[in-house]
Amino acid sequence: MSRRKTRPRTSPAPAAPAVTPGSPCPCGLDAAYGACCGRFHTGTGGTAPTAELLMRSRYSAFVVRDEPYLLRTWAPETRPAEVDFDPGLRWTGLEIEDTTEGTAFHQRGTVAFTARYVHGGEPGALRERSRFARHEGAWVYVDGDFPE
Repeated sequence: MSRRKTRPRTSPAPAAPAVTPGSPCPCGLDAAYGACCGRFHTGTGGTAPTAELLMRSRYSAFVVRDEPYLLRTWAPETRPAEVDFDPGLRWTGLEIEDTTEGTAFHQRGTVAFTARYVHGGEPGALRERSRFARHEGAWVYVDGDFPE
């Protein structure tokens, strides 16, 4: 998920949604946030071992508005200076549709997904085929295509 900064902030974003280590993980896996994506966000769980787990942890980082994690897991050649969190947008669910490569045996991988959201009271969906690569041994988000 790229969500590049496209406009200046006019007011600070509201506090991130209340997700605690014991909350269900926003990524949709059957685990608590602290044992799932939260461990990657804090660094206590190392780095995501697959492109799919990095995708899931980045989605969760958008949910909790963890800009440092998003920037840390973005390829240097495509990384923006900052992440623009739309204060009117709330992420509501993630569906992984397809993965290619992206395991411990690969240097590149793709993950196709649909991320559901509510914006201004209206539901919507972001569909992306994200590209991931290894950078200094860790998976990073490179960029993505947005199929119709």
